[in-house]
Order: sequence, then structure tokens, then C-alpha cells
Amino acid sequence: MDYKRLPHSSLEVSKICLGTMTWGEQNTQSEAFEQLDYAIGAGINFIDTAELYPVPPKAETQGETERILGNYLKARGNRDNLVIATKVAGPGDKSDGIRPNMALDWSNIHQAVDDSLSRLQIDTIDLYQLHWPNRNTNFFGDLFYEQQDNEKNTPILETLEALAALVKAGKIRYIGVSNETPWGIMKYLQLAEKHDLPRIISIQNPYNLLNRSFEVGMAEIAHREELPLLAYSPLAFGALSGKYVNDQWPEGARLTLFKRFARYTNSQMALDATKAYVDLAREFQLSPAQMALAFVNSRQFVGSNIIGATNVSQLKENIDSINVSLSEPLLARLDELSALYRIPCP
Repeated sequence: MDYKRLPHSSLEVSKICLGTMTWGEQNTQSEAFEQLDYAIGAGINFIDTAELYPVPPKAETQGETERILGNYLKARGNRDNLVIATKVAGPGDKSDGIRPNMALDWSNIHQAVDDSLSRLQIDTIDLYQLHWPNRNTNFFGDLFYEQQDNEKNTPILETLEALAALVKAGKIRYIGVSNETPWGIMKYLQLAEKHDLPRIISIQNPYNLLNRSFEVGMAEIAHREELPLLAYSPLAFGALSGKYVNDQWPEGARLTLFKRFARYTNSQMALDATKAYVDLAREFQLSPAQMALAFVNSRQFVGSNIIGATNVSQLKENIDSINVSLSEPLLARLDELSALYRIPCP
């Protein structure tokens, strides 16, 4: 396993991060423990979760993923060897059932942190992330921004001040953002510097061969501001593994079960692009999943690649992508396909 220190922090994280959002929905606690044991045995020290999980979000299961992880940390006694990241949900239909008012303000953030600490059964969260913005903008991979008059939002300065108090109290060590835009990133950095508040140290946004939008406005920020990407959905909800190619819908697979995640399968261009990438991997005698993950691993702006799996066989294949190197001819072919399928999943 390779490791990388996240700039402006003391966190040394594995290049592969274990995502958890299936635990409590598609995976039982026993299966989650099995995944954790295998991943940690393979050298992973970075675990990412959220108060919202598991997905799809439901009031009756909300927080279960953190509870499962907390039970594991207590049972194994290995918390000090791991970097634990979680997230606070923002306002909107995705956060129904968590708190009555989901603004990213002082009271909500403090309540969210206390609840997460309780479920995780730990004293301090290593990386605390804002799951999505508290303003009208294009996030969760949406490409287009639409102005909204008379919008209600919590000022970013208020959010930062709430987080600063939690850092001072020792409840969180570092902060990050998720599903953010270039404007949002620069505003967080500007306000933190101006008011001597904690600096964000990471961006958790979607990034994969079907969605390279991060490269347009964010990659330069990641480079020049030393703000690495924690890439989520590197397999495009599993589509880039090839398991949905030719109209296959495997029993128990996420996109088979939950049509709300159909972003990567709901257009002919997305299906054509996926098949082209899968065919290219096979031409170069590579696993389609490992090629897609190795591509993300190879990007200089990526601090860690957040993988997920519903069984240990998938998990092993995904983790082993750390040992896959992509040749220059293959990288050139990937860029050709990216140019051909410029925006396959709008």
C-alpha cells in the first residue's frame, strides 16, 4: 500500500480509502467487519463514512453505518491506527430524518459532531467534512449551475466558526469539504485566512472515467492550494466494472436495486462510453474495474481513492488496483475516449 500525507495536516493516509455507505443497507455488520479486517490487513488506514449513511438515505437506517464502524473500533481496539473521516449532512431531501433544521450552522454542526462521536464511540474525528454546500449550487456531480433568486443559506463564515470551536474543543482535528465547487473552495480558503480559522485540507468530490469534471475548474486549485481530492465513486457506482454492459442487471447490485443512482446508466452515451472503456481494458488484458481505479490512483491531484464493495472478492480486486500501472499508450487511448465522450453523464 502507498501512503500520502495530506498537506496542511499531520494525517498520513493510505492511497486507497475504504468507503462504507453500503453498511446497514446492502451489508450486515458481520460483512462490514469482514471488509474492515481485510482492508486493514491490506494496509488501508483511512476509513470514510457519514452521518447520512447508509444509502439510499432513510430515516429508519440513518446513522447505522457509523454505529457499525463504532462497534468495530470498540471490538478490535485499533482506533489509534486508523484515520476516521465522517461528514455532516446539509439541507435538502437527502437529509430528511436527521434533524428538523439541516442548515450548516453552529447548532446543527455541533449536534451532528456529538451524535457522530457517540455512534463511532471515539473521542475525536480525524477529518470532518461538510457533505454538500448549504447554498444553491451544482453539486453531487451536476454540471450546470442555475441562479436561484431569494435563496436561503448559511454564510460560510458561520460554518467555519462552528467548526473552529469544535477543533478547539478537541472533537475534530481537521476539516474538509465534499461536493464543492471552485467558488466554494476559494471562499472557504479566503475566509479561513482572513479570520484565522481552520483551513480545509481536502475536497471529496466524484471523479472517474465517466466524470472528469474535476479536471476543469478544480484540479488547478488542488495543485496550487495543496488541497488534494478524495475521489469518490471512482467506478461510477460500479458501472465501470462492466457488470451492467449489454443491459445486464446483476441481482443485488446497487444500480439494480436503487434506480435513483442511474446517473451512469440512464443515457445511450453513458452506456456507449462505459462499453468503450470496458473493451479497452480487456484489449490491454486488464480488469475493467482495476483499470478505472488505477486511472484515478495515477492522478497527481488525488490524495486518496475511496473504494467501496459489497463483498470481499470485489474489495480485494479494488485494493489490488494499487499495484496496477497504466502504460503511456493506454493512457493516450483513455484520453482519446474522454475526448470522444466529453460529457457522457450530464
